[in-house]
Amino acid sequence: MSHTILLVQPGTRPETRTYSDYDSVNDCMEGVCRIYEEHLKRINPNTPTITYDISQLFDFLDQLADISCLVYQKSTNTYAPYNKEWIKEKIYVLLRQAAGSTD
Repeated sequence: MSHTILLVQPGTRPETRTYSDYDSVNDCMEGVCRIYEEHLKRINPNTPTITYDISQLFDFLDQLADISCLVYQKSTNTYAPYNKEWIKEKIYVLLRQAAGSTD
């Protein structure tokens, strides 16, 4: 488990920047999914069940001004930065595992 810091800037203004920290990369990727799910709940307040596919999640990520992660590297005692494409790859792997796919 590597401590992970998620940096998100939804809008172009610097004041929209936020960060969250997680105990692991997987926890962080689940947090990214929760951010999208909360967004969907805000724009669809009267929909009892919300579903989405990975392409919709990725489109949402692409609309953010910025999103990145800092992942703790025990060997160097530093945090390594990772970009939006890396986050998408990790989410894809996480969701495939959750779906039970072994392809």
